[in-house]
Amino acid sequence: MAETLSFLHTAQVHVQTFGELAREIAPDLNVQHLVMEDLLADARTLGITNAGLVTRVHEAMREAASDGAPVVVCTCSTIGGIAEKTATGGAFSALRIDRAMADRAVRSGPRVLIAAAVESTLDPTLSLVLSAATQAGVGIRASTLLIEDAWAYFQVGDTARYVAMLADSIRAAAAGATDVIVLAQASMAPVTPLLADLGIEVLSSPQLGVAHAVATLRASGTAWASGSAGMSGW
Repeated sequence: MAETLSFLHTAQVHVQTFGELAREIAPDLNVQHLVMEDLLADARTLGITNAGLVTRVHEAMREAASDGAPVVVCTCSTIGGIAEKTATGGAFSALRIDRAMADRAVRSGPRVLIAAAVESTLDPTLSLVLSAATQAGVGIRASTLLIEDAWAYFQVGDTARYVAMLADSIRAAAAGATDVIVLAQASMAPVTPLLADLGIEVLSSPQLGVAHAVATLRASGTAWASGSAGMSGW
């Protein structure tokens, strides 16, 4: 029976993106998706500390795991910090898509530019990067860039204009003062090739996050198999 990897998204467009990426990295996986766009909308208006929102995110993560997925990944950076704190009772691993990116970023610094198109994403991503730096024992100088006008284009499906506006703004902000660029939202990943000529590492969460999720899934399967083998001798 194929192993199952489940995703919680806050935008329908991510279903195809992450489904294809997961199958590219691990073709044998069974991939599931749960889309709840209202979670991001409410996070932007209520704030990520709102008790009701926190409860709903945790419930959504458990719903995404309800068919037996050993790993559930929240692909929304705004609510990712809430999602990974879901009480799972040991039934599954709750992951946020951008943690692997943050771990990579702090080793590529020290000057880290965090770019986002939604304001509610900046603080959670900055906190994650600073926490990753502390855990890695490295010093960084993090700055943030909000490109809020671009988000409207993403919402209406004008990806080309969304990506172009992001690229122009990031290029202007990063010149000469940045060692690594962190694209805080999964939707920003297509910007990466447009900034290749800068000679600066540009990190996005989908590829790194899914690779980490697959590794976590494989490790959980190995641990279960080892435990089963041990119990068989009792």
